[in-house]
Amino acid sequence: MAKHIRNLLILLVVLALAGLAYLAYFHGDEARLPLEATTGVEPQMTNVRTENIPTMNIAEADPWNEGEGPLAADGFVVERFADGLDHPRTMYRLPNGDILVAETNSPPRTNKGIEGWVMRNLMSKAGAGTKSANRISLLRDSDKDGKVDEKFALLENLNSPFGMALIEDILYVANTNEILAFPYAEGDTKITAEGRKVANLNDKAPNNHWTRNIIASPDGKYLYVAVGSNSNIGENGMDTEKERAAILQVELATNKKIVYADGMRNPVGLAYEPVSGDLWTVVNERDMLGSDMVPDYLTEVRFAGHYGWPWHFWGGYVDPRVEPKNLDHRQYERRPDYGLGAHVAPLGLAFSNDQALGEGFSSGAVVARHGSWNRQPLSGYDVIYVNFNAKGQPEGKPITLLDGFIDDEEKARGRPAMVEFDQTGALLVSDDVGGIIWRVSRKGAKGIAKPAE
Repeated sequence: MAKHIRNLLILLVVLALAGLAYLAYFHGDEARLPLEATTGVEPQMTNVRTENIPTMNIAEADPWNEGEGPLAADGFVVERFADGLDHPRTMYRLPNGDILVAETNSPPRTNKGIEGWVMRNLMSKAGAGTKSANRISLLRDSDKDGKVDEKFALLENLNSPFGMALIEDILYVANTNEILAFPYAEGDTKITAEGRKVANLNDKAPNNHWTRNIIASPDGKYLYVAVGSNSNIGENGMDTEKERAAILQVELATNKKIVYADGMRNPVGLAYEPVSGDLWTVVNERDMLGSDMVPDYLTEVRFAGHYGWPWHFWGGYVDPRVEPKNLDHRQYERRPDYGLGAHVAPLGLAFSNDQALGEGFSSGAVVARHGSWNRQPLSGYDVIYVNFNAKGQPEGKPITLLDGFIDDEEKARGRPAMVEFDQTGALLVSDDVGGIIWRVSRKGAKGIAKPAE
C-alpha cells in the first residue's frame, strides 16, 4: 500500500509540474517594450521580473519547401548557395574560395529532472533535437555563379565541432571538448590524418553551452576560443565554470592557455573590426528575468576585461538571484558596447569591409540572431547590420538584412546561425533548421569583390 501511495504522490507531483510548465509556455512573461528599445549603444533597461518557471515560447520548426526562402532587404537578393545539409552552423572561407561548414549539433544532453525534460522538449520543437553529424564539409563553387558545384566530407567522426581556423598549412578545429590541428594543403577535399591535440576545453556535464568558436590572431601566434557557461547564472556550481563564460587565448608555440576575458555568459561569434583591428564578439545574456531583460550584446573583447556574469549585467546591474553577492566587483567590470535585443540569441558575427553589400552596408557588423525561446513575442530569427563609425565603434539602430524566417503561424521555416563572406563578397548565412546556406547579394552585383579580411 505504501508503495502505491508513494507512486501516486510522484505522479501528482509530475502532473503538477507539467501543468506549471504548460502554463508558463502559454502564459509566461510578456514584453512591455518593443524589441528595438533593447538595442543600440544605450538599450533601455527595465526592472527585472524574476521567473520561477521560464517563459517558453519557441517557434516550432517547419522547414522550407523547395522554392521557398527568407526575405532580403530592399536592393538585395537571397538565393540558395547550398542545401541538403545536416544542421549547418559555422562557415569558414579558405584562401582558394572553398567554404568549410560545420554540420553539427549538441552532444547528447545529460540534464536530468525537470530541467532536462524542458531542455529536450525545447530542442525537439526547435528542430535541434537530432544527433550531431559531427562533420566538417567542404563546399566548392568552382564557376563562381553563387551555387555550390561539389560537396566533400573533409573531416568526419568529430565531437560536436564548431570553430575553424587555418594558419598556413594547419587547419584548427574546435570540438566541444578540445582543439585539434590537422595538416591541410590547398585543394584538399579529404583529411584522413589523426588530429593533434592543441588544448583541452571544459565540457563538464551538463555542458549547456556546447559551442566552441575559434579565431586566429592576425600574426598567427594565437587562437582565441569562445566558451559559454555551463549554466544560466552559476546554479550548477562555479567549480564547473572553470575557463567558461570566457574568451580563452591559446599560444600555439607552447599550447599555453589563459583566460583572456571573462564574465560573458555565452560568447559565440568572433571577428576582427577592420578599422581598429580589435577583436569583437556577440554574447547571449541570462534568462528568466522577464521578456525585456537582459539584452544580448555585441562588444569589443578587452584583455583582462570582465563583463559581469554571473553577478551583474550591463556595467553593474545586480542579478538578485545570485548568491553570494559580489557588489565590490562591479567597479572592475566592463559595460558591453552595443545591445542586440532581449533574448535574440546572437550567434554569427562578421564585419563588412567594402565587400559586395554596397553603400550603407560597407563598414559594420553583420549579426545572425538565432531567435528566442523564452520571450513573448518572439524576437530575433533574422540577420541584422550594425553600422560602425570612422573610429571603429557601433552607432545607431540595427538594420534588418534578412528576415521572413517566421511564418504567419509563428513557425520557424529556418533559423539563421552563422555568417561568412564568400569569394565574391556576397554574404553567406547558415540556416540550421532549414539545412541550407543562403547567399545574400546586391541586385545586379557581378564579378569578384574585395574579400573579407
